[in-house]
Amino acid sequence: MIAAIATAPGRGGIGVVRVSGPQLLPLAEQLCGRLPQPRVATLATFFDERNEAIDQGILLYFPAPHSFTGEDVLELQGHGGPVVMQMLLARCLDLGARLAEPGEFSRRAFLNDKLDLAQAEAVADLIEASTAAAARSALRSLSGDFSQSVHKLVDKLIELRMLVEATLDFPDEEIDVIRDTDAAQRLEVLRCALTELRSRARQGSLLRTGLHVVLAGLPNAGKSSLLNRLAGEERAIVTDIAGTTRDALKETIQIEGIPLHIIDTAGLRESDDPVEKIGIERTWQEIEKADLVLQLVDARSGVTPVDRAVTTRLPSGTRRVVIHNKCDLAQQPPRRWEEGGSTHLALSAKLGLGIDLLHDLLLEKAGWQGHGEDVILARERHLEALAEAGQRLDLAASRLQQIELCAEELRLGQEALSRITGEFTPDDLLGEIFSRFCIGK
Repeated sequence: MIAAIATAPGRGGIGVVRVSGPQLLPLAEQLCGRLPQPRVATLATFFDERNEAIDQGILLYFPAPHSFTGEDVLELQGHGGPVVMQMLLARCLDLGARLAEPGEFSRRAFLNDKLDLAQAEAVADLIEASTAAAARSALRSLSGDFSQSVHKLVDKLIELRMLVEATLDFPDEEIDVIRDTDAAQRLEVLRCALTELRSRARQGSLLRTGLHVVLAGLPNAGKSSLLNRLAGEERAIVTDIAGTTRDALKETIQIEGIPLHIIDTAGLRESDDPVEKIGIERTWQEIEKADLVLQLVDARSGVTPVDRAVTTRLPSGTRRVVIHNKCDLAQQPPRRWEEGGSTHLALSAKLGLGIDLLHDLLLEKAGWQGHGEDVILARERHLEALAEAGQRLDLAASRLQQIELCAEELRLGQEALSRITGEFTPDDLLGEIFSRFCIGK
């Protein structure tokens, strides 16, 4: 038996302790003094080992296999104070349960075929969703939308494998499997369907992780003003004194449901101030981790040699947009243009001019295509599995005249897809996946 507090730490109107395992009725009887009815919410008093009341609340009993984990499950709903919850949990442990590991309830649901692996991960994604769009996408995955899409591909792939491998089983038959079964066309349809699924998954990955955007540039370029404008409130101190920002300041905003993690940094310049030097060093550390760097310059002077020196120090492969701030003072309209292989955007952070252009640009650089209702909240391992399956199908298409090699690539492609839902997943990977869940789930 395992037990854990299933509600968030802290005080609340209701707290829940969940217990899962075989033969929970004796535990329930000792805890509450009576046997619970299946799937009936019952007012109960929870007693300690001295038969003194710990709390009064609702007792729910779900007998196996009709429960979340597929085992007997008890839910003890009491008052949500941390002391009461710990006393109730301790009583369950005294009665033979052990403290659940992170994600162990969901892992048992997976092992008992109540959820596949993609659905189990969607439980954690739903809890951790940072935007409404991400929550809706996670709920669709929990309901099986992602898994059904994967299973449809696997079923078609199995059908194609059967046709191709029939030639291997009956080599003496004069059967041209490529021509007679239209295997090439079937494979092309599969590749197109997989490409579409990968696109939906990449879009969903944006909903899950967002985009890390670093504001960088010389002192007084307007980085803090731009952060405040994007955040919609005064989050950073803005003065005319160069070097006001000494450390990275992070703010998460949403644009069309996409979380954007905006990081304001210290101005990049030579300094003898030890505190400012630390801030500048941290700026470069943030730039190295950025998905996108917005390099701010003063629109009145444009890109100066000092700005170019900053550009040359950017790590190789850094994605960069040049923001010409204070366009109002330069008497320039907000606009976007391409120059020298880089995207440039003129705006005024102080007046809010051109911010709509910046929103569109950020979504474009993120790769967002606006398919909010059918995206899949994919994890990195999902993207890797889909990419591997795509590579295997591409290789299969190039080896249609080499039936043995084609059949092997199709098999490996199926195996890659099946890892998403857990049909072919090693135990060590399962341990890593579920260890990232919160305790109680």
